[in-house]
Amino acid sequence: MTSREAVPKPRSRRETIGRHTLIRGDAMNVLRRLPADSVDVVVTSPPYNIGLAYQTYRDTLSEAAYLDWMTDIGRQVARIMKPRGSFFLNIAGSSSAPWLPFELMVRLRAIFVLQNHITWIKSVAIADVTHGHFKPVNSARYVNRNHEHVFHLTLNGDVPLQRLAAGVPFTDKSNIARRNHAVDRRCRGDTWFIPYETVRTKQQKFSHPGTFPVALPTACLTLHGARPGAAVLDPFMGTGTTLLAAEEMGLSGMGIDCDTGYVATARQRLRQLIDRSDRSG
Repeated sequence: MTSREAVPKPRSRRETIGRHTLIRGDAMNVLRRLPADSVDVVVTSPPYNIGLAYQTYRDTLSEAAYLDWMTDIGRQVARIMKPRGSFFLNIAGSSSAPWLPFELMVRLRAIFVLQNHITWIKSVAIADVTHGHFKPVNSARYVNRNHEHVFHLTLNGDVPLQRLAAGVPFTDKSNIARRNHAVDRRCRGDTWFIPYETVRTKQQKFSHPGTFPVALPTACLTLHGARPGAAVLDPFMGTGTTLLAAEEMGLSGMGIDCDTGYVATARQRLRQLIDRSDRSG
């Protein structure tokens, strides 16, 4: 029996917050019940299988079991995605298990086309100045790991993207005319520097070991060109960051997580954001 199988799968519980649906339940069980061709964009960060300390899920499968599980998840995601849908998969290895993300991509190659491979840079040193934050590695063998992967997977590799909407202004404004751009925007490329906000306690990260900043799913949704009303899914919702991005963009989100505490945090964060929007509007 694997460590994942040793934890009883929770019974699903569904609730609606504004235009969003939160489901407490096992991702695979819930995904199997979702209708085919029903989701525009999937943005998620599943467990990395590197021993992170989640509240409920045990992040210690064997590599073979983890790859089998994530491949099955990938098949369900492909089934529920619309033909022009996008699947943004944020994942990372560790210094001692660096091949795992790429082993997973080899497995998923039979299901998806890897349309873009984006490197999410969490911290970078420019000259003698460090920008952003990272978790230090106390090792004489390894350098600190300051990046993660965002694999942009599609069904056929032909999804048109809003590269300029997700882009950045030109530093040299003469390039606007010289490169025949109608607006002061250029493609961001495949390296995204998106730092975390500074936190000093686990409570500020909602006691979750694998959160990402709202700017990351926002960039993914913007690149895809998701418009108000589009259906967004995060099958490993955690504390609800993808749904916060969806709410800010006027999209309809669905989030799934097996942990009651994380779902409660996602609910609270989403309600607070909706309340702030109502007061300011």
